[in-house]
Amino acid sequence: MDMDIHERFGLRRVINCSGTMTGLGASIVVPQAREAVAAVLGQWTEIADLQRAASRTIAGLTGAEAGCVTASCSAAITLTIAGLMTGRDMGLIERLPDTAGLKNQVVIQTGHLVDYGAPIDQAIRLSGAKVVPVGQATETRPHQLAAAITENTAAALYVVSHHCVEYGQLPLEIFCEIAHEKGVPVIVDAASEYDLKGFLAKGADLVLYSGHKFLGGPTSGIIAGKADLVAAAYLQNYGIGRGFKVGKEGIAGVIAALEAWDTRDHAGIRARERAALDLWKATLDDRPGILARLTPDPTGNPLDRLRIDFDPRMAKITAWDFAAAMAAGEPAIIVRDHEAEHNYLFLDPCNLHAGEEEVVAGRLTAVLDAALAADGRMVTPFADTVRARAQAFGRWPQ
Repeated sequence: MDMDIHERFGLRRVINCSGTMTGLGASIVVPQAREAVAAVLGQWTEIADLQRAASRTIAGLTGAEAGCVTASCSAAITLTIAGLMTGRDMGLIERLPDTAGLKNQVVIQTGHLVDYGAPIDQAIRLSGAKVVPVGQATETRPHQLAAAITENTAAALYVVSHHCVEYGQLPLEIFCEIAHEKGVPVIVDAASEYDLKGFLAKGADLVLYSGHKFLGGPTSGIIAGKADLVAAAYLQNYGIGRGFKVGKEGIAGVIAALEAWDTRDHAGIRARERAALDLWKATLDDRPGILARLTPDPTGNPLDRLRIDFDPRMAKITAWDFAAAMAAGEPAIIVRDHEAEHNYLFLDPCNLHAGEEEVVAGRLTAVLDAALAADGRMVTPFADTVRARAQAFGRWPQ
């Protein structure tokens, strides 16, 4: 009999309409990965052997020369940058984060200096490297990247994320061309991306993925790329990487998730997602002050979300107040509200259990009906939301 983890630990029940968010547990781990984790937990195994098996699997699916598993994609950023500074020199590996005398600068477009739960520049600096922003937040030009690369540049980091500025950034192909002309390797942070082959094909030397997002594995990261560079990153486990090492369960789970990915019914998954989106759109169509429309993923993943625009004068509720009302119910329904200050948000269907789309549709109706029936508008200043988030941010969950 399956354990009810919510009852055992006193957890709030959640329906995830936000996406593959680490703060919500990232994804529903696929059965094959859960089975592999359970199988390996009771066994001894040599971690190096397990990593070699992971390397073969990663290489087979990505077209890379080699790969390894890390504790997270954020850890992979730190480890790959460390590896590009030290190579396989164990003396240098043990010396980090002291990078005196090493090539220790990392160039990154200013529009890619995002926060994914922590600042990406901190993941760079944890290795001992120095961050060199390129261009402005809204535009990077080729000559700016070329000028930023010097004899002290160890790596060029390119980020693929919905958090990044969505215009004015250098395409990956051009970014790689300029970096390679200067003899600098390119790392691509593709944490939450479907494409397991395209970034290497476009010229990246190393590509980093989250094993626990769309892949549906346990919390983990994946490094894929050139064999010598992957080896240098892996060897950081004998240095600064020791503090965030990945366990046998993480490695075995990623191997199983990757194998499952290769045989997954992606078309069937998209069809179920589309059914949920169609239901939600039909629920919202013709409601006063609400515009619901399907929008594609901004980084090119093969999925859609439902964008909901609010006119608070007619709907009598703002996007941020709507998000708070959805989260306040039982179960809590967490929407994708990164851009709610502009009075729109998204519903993401990628992480639903069967039947949850109906629960969400019912809550959509209930919250919007309550707003229309209220005496006055359910509208709070967005500044109040910012203040409330600031007060809650970083609070130890006691």
